[in-house]
Amino acid sequence: MRHGKKINHLGRKTAHRKSMLANMACSLIEHKRINTTVAKAKALKQFVEPLITKSKEDTTHNRRLVFAKLRQKDFVAELFRDVAPKIGDRPGGYTRIIKLGNRLGDNADMAMIELVDYNEIYNLTKPEKKKSTRRAGKKKDTEATTAKAETKTSEKKADKKDDKKED
Repeated sequence: MRHGKKINHLGRKTAHRKSMLANMACSLIEHKRINTTVAKAKALKQFVEPLITKSKEDTTHNRRLVFAKLRQKDFVAELFRDVAPKIGDRPGGYTRIIKLGNRLGDNADMAMIELVDYNEIYNLTKPEKKKSTRRAGKKKDTEATTAKAETKTSEKKADKKDDKKED
């Protein structure tokens, strides 16, 4: 049974694991995407997403909480200054894990973890199509169009009368 075993220990002692995740989070904040193993990417996702959530509200308390985890002042500043405004309206899911295949040396499953809002490929805004409807919208010259419509209907009636007379 797996009761109470939420954290993947990644084969490391606690201090080594925390340092490694802090360093990987700093690299992710700096480069916006990093390549690592799938297990480390999943552990990093659990580590960094609460920090990004805290960075959405720029208070001294939140800065201190994030600094306690990251332990590097420059990356805390970059997180609050650059990353937080870009992801401010997103309610969660700040990172994406894309599996890359196996590493050549030891056949480990590799993955790329990236910040979602910084990917230019997936976030291309498609040009909006102009809405077209079948019904007629408001015309600029309403008087001119009503006059044209009246003449067309009167011409149609005259054509129908001529057709009846020929029969």
